[in-house]
Amino acid sequence: MNRAIVTDSPAEGYLTVKEVAAPQPQPGEAIVRVHAFSLNRGEVVDARKVAEGFRPGWDFAGTVVQQARNGTGPREGSRVTGLLPMGAWAERVAVPVSFLAKIPDNVTFAQAAILPVAGLSALYTLRKGGMLLGKKILITGSTGGVGIMAHQLAAQSGAFTVGVARTKEKAQVAREAGANEVVVGEAAISQAIPFGPYHLIVDSVGGDTLAALMPQLEPGGTLVSMGHSASPYSTLDVRGLGGRTLYSFFLGEEVSRYSVADDLKLLAGLLSTGQLIPLIEVEASWEKIAEVSEALLERRYSGKAVLLIE
Repeated sequence: MNRAIVTDSPAEGYLTVKEVAAPQPQPGEAIVRVHAFSLNRGEVVDARKVAEGFRPGWDFAGTVVQQARNGTGPREGSRVTGLLPMGAWAERVAVPVSFLAKIPDNVTFAQAAILPVAGLSALYTLRKGGMLLGKKILITGSTGGVGIMAHQLAAQSGAFTVGVARTKEKAQVAREAGANEVVVGEAAISQAIPFGPYHLIVDSVGGDTLAALMPQLEPGGTLVSMGHSASPYSTLDVRGLGGRTLYSFFLGEEVSRYSVADDLKLLAGLLSTGQLIPLIEVEASWEKIAEVSEALLERRYSGKAVLLIE
């Protein structure tokens, strides 16, 4: 028997736990017994747009119960974290070993489960800025899973970061994550201007915010658009951009440019040594998927929501 979270009818709360077929691994895939997985707002939003029976889920952590048949990747019994394009929210999953990394013993499954999507997204967006020592970075969505990790990683790189938060309470979360300055409220973008111009801007808001941010780049700087919580549409004045770059970020494409296994190992190592501190707002049983996903959609959480499979 294998159970997984699947999409259901709106009347049933969209997401529920049901029995599904057992995973059938390809030669380069391991079978992982999942102990924890984290929710990302994007995948919860997408789950409301697909047909019933779809299996969502991107990131997870668990134990290898069957090594890949070709002998590669982590061995049976290894504690791992990993990434799938869909279907990760299940008791057992088949995973390409190139998307798996072992985790240190002092890193919990809940902590490891937040690394694949939020951690890799933060790491890869910051890489678009090249060498960050002494550079100025602006990060919108500073109290989300990606924003918190981006602030921490940028601080470790010696960058000066400015965060954007909705409230004073959330601003404190960004400061604790390593933001040097935090601007708050509806006029936050105008408040951020005096700290610029910026070498790198990481934006998850889109819409008018993205348009307002582009001129705040220094010549040759890069704005990484990795989300559009406000709107996917933006009107830009391209005159006088002076070599500034607008980069559209999609993790599904970025994973083909890097070694996911190596980068997950890097992030897990930073967790192990305390250089990366996870902010997990809630840990709950996966039986509460409908309740927790609804709270995530309503933005009740700073940081991450993790569900556990007992």
